[in-house]
Amino acid sequence: MNTYLSKIEDWISDMLSLDASSLIYSRIIVWIFIVLILCYISYYISKKIITKVAKSVVKRTKNSWDDIFFEKRTFNWIAYVAPILIVRSFTSFILKDFEALQQHAGNIVGALVSIVVIAALNSILESIREIMKNSQNFRDKPIASYIQLGKIFLFFFGGILVISILLGESPFYFLSAMGALSAVLLLIFKDTILGFVASIHLSVNDMVRVGDWVSMEKYGADGDVQEINLATVKVKNWDLTITTIPTYAFVSDSFKNWRGMTEGQGRRIKRAVYINKNSIKHIDGELLKKLQSVHLLKEFLGKKSEEIAAHNRAMGADDNPANGRRLTNIGVFRYYLEFYLRKNENIHKEMTLMVRQLDPTPNGLPIEIYAFSKDKKWENYESIMADIFDHIFAIAPLFELSFFQNPSGADFNALLNK
Repeated sequence: MNTYLSKIEDWISDMLSLDASSLIYSRIIVWIFIVLILCYISYYISKKIITKVAKSVVKRTKNSWDDIFFEKRTFNWIAYVAPILIVRSFTSFILKDFEALQQHAGNIVGALVSIVVIAALNSILESIREIMKNSQNFRDKPIASYIQLGKIFLFFFGGILVISILLGESPFYFLSAMGALSAVLLLIFKDTILGFVASIHLSVNDMVRVGDWVSMEKYGADGDVQEINLATVKVKNWDLTITTIPTYAFVSDSFKNWRGMTEGQGRRIKRAVYINKNSIKHIDGELLKKLQSVHLLKEFLGKKSEEIAAHNRAMGADDNPANGRRLTNIGVFRYYLEFYLRKNENIHKEMTLMVRQLDPTPNGLPIEIYAFSKDKKWENYESIMADIFDHIFAIAPLFELSFFQNPSGADFNALLNK
């Protein structure tokens, strides 16, 4: 091969009328130019062939993972082998007059091979992450954290390998030198190490998955987990903003994961209304007659009235409200709300359902609804809860109950104008 290359070189020198003094450097420039052209042509042809073959093979298979490798252009890195082989073949001939540079040129070619291999492995890691991301078994796992850790090791040891090839030293020589810099490396990669440990905790203990609804007040996060990386967790809030939280914060700080609700049979409704304590009273005959016309209360009031009357007769109670038992508007109101919720088709009947009275407050007596809606979708859940409390606010006057409300300017103006 060198004989043919020498003849080509003589022909070029005769054509350019180069003398002996300028021949050495001129031939190097000419051959470098020729090699660059050959490298481009070989890369272009190799890429076309590899792409065509890979595309044909991918289309014939039923697997989806090879499509991802093709989309990530993993096979295209093979096309760089051809130009590297051309450079390696021509190096010794081009630098035949500079034996000292031949070793360095060989090291550069070796480093190029290492860079191509590193880039190809990086593309493979990207493809693996995409494959696992689309897999049902790994979709909610922090795969990105492990892939990022793999990339850190790949580029770290790959960089040492490239430098060792360029300098002609063993990679172990540089690795041994890294021992003295271990403290510095630990400081530099502190967040990475903490993030990796946190990712293992999150995965092993099943604390957070991709797609979980989490709330973290410290960072203002309230939404779905989009991605779990080595250093950060991305949360898409309900206002469509993105909150980035350090991965380790999910281990060191407290947060709320709503997965139990989303995987459960219903979504909890827990909200109270505040009754004005001055409106609470015993039910008289007129109010009792009015409430007996309510279908949900008719049977209950009949049985309860008989029960109370029998008890009062046995105790010898008179008409004094302090003697014996009496129905109260707040008590009947609680029973009515429970009957109403049990008749509501949107409320889960097999889960906890109660209307309870909480401790009195300066703002009134809290009556709390504690139940679960069948529909867990946020918009529908809010609509169901709003409908329930719309009814509560509208029906309370029937029981001659009023709600507590802080006075406004309009209230003071009404008092002054009386």
